Amino acid sequence: MSSERLAPLIVLAGPSGAGKTTIVDRLLSTTKLPIRRAITATSREPRHDEVHGVHYYFWTRDEFEKKIVAGQMLEHAIVHGRDYYGTPTAEVQGPREAGIAVILIIDVQGAEQVRRACPNGLVTVFLMPPVFDDLAARLRKRGEPEETIRRRLESAVRESACIGEFQHRLVNAEVDTAARELERIIESQFPQPRSATCSSN
Repeated sequence: MSSERLAPLIVLAGPSGAGKTTIVDRLLSTTKLPIRRAITATSREPRHDEVHGVHYYFWTRDEFEKKIVAGQMLEHAIVHGRDYYGTPTAEVQGPREAGIAVILIIDVQGAEQVRRACPNGLVTVFLMPPVFDDLAARLRKRGEPEETIRRRLESAVRESACIGEFQHRLVNAEVDTAARELERIIESQFPQPRSATCSSN
C-alpha cells in the first residue's frame, strides 16, 4: 500500500494520570472501526497487574539499547529522567498497510519523533484531566511512590507547555464521552468512499 493510503496513525499523549490507557481501552472495547493499540516497550519494571506483550514489552535497558542501535524503534526516549520508553516499528507499519489504524500512547518527546518519521496519515491528540490538580490523586490511586509522583508531575508541567503542537485537545472529564470524541477524530481520518457518478454521451 502506498504511503498516501496508509490507515491513520494516532498519537495520544498527555501527562501521566490523565487517563490515556483507560480512554483507549474503552474505545477499543466499543468501536467498530479497524483500530489497534500499538504495544510500546519500556525498560522499567512491570507493575503487579501488567503482563509482558499485553500492556508493554518489558525489556532490560541493554535489550532496549540493542533495538535502538538495530534501527527497530519508531521512536524512543528516556522518560522522567529514568526509564526508556518507545515504539517498535513493527507495531505500526504492518497494520497500517493492512488498513488498520494504530494508536500510540506515548509522551511528548516520542510524539515529536513520530511527526518526523510518519507525516502521512498522522493525527495528534493531547489528553488532559479536567483539573490539573487531579493528576497527583490519580497517581496515588495507582500506588505510585511519592518520589515517582513528584517526577511525573514535573514532567506533566513540561508536557502541558507543548499542547499547542497537537492537532486536537481532549479533556478527560468523563471516560465514555472522551472515548467517543477520540473515535470521532479517528473516523474522520479514514479515506471517505467516493460517490458513484454517471456521465451521459
